[in-house]
Amino acid sequence: MAGVGIPTWDPETAVLIGTILLEAIVLYAGYGGLERLFGPYLMRLLVGGEESAR
Repeated sequence: MAGVGIPTWDPETAVLIGTILLEAIVLYAGYGGLERLFGPYLMRLLVGGEESAR
């Protein structure tokens, strides 16, 4: 019978999954912070030209 057994976790796999999850959280927060800092300036620059960005 396939699929009856309970899978066991390899500690290295758990660490890898945790590392990837932590990296995703850090990148999400980091890019969100950059967007808050530079987003309005870049939108003014892209939409209104260089004169309106100052």
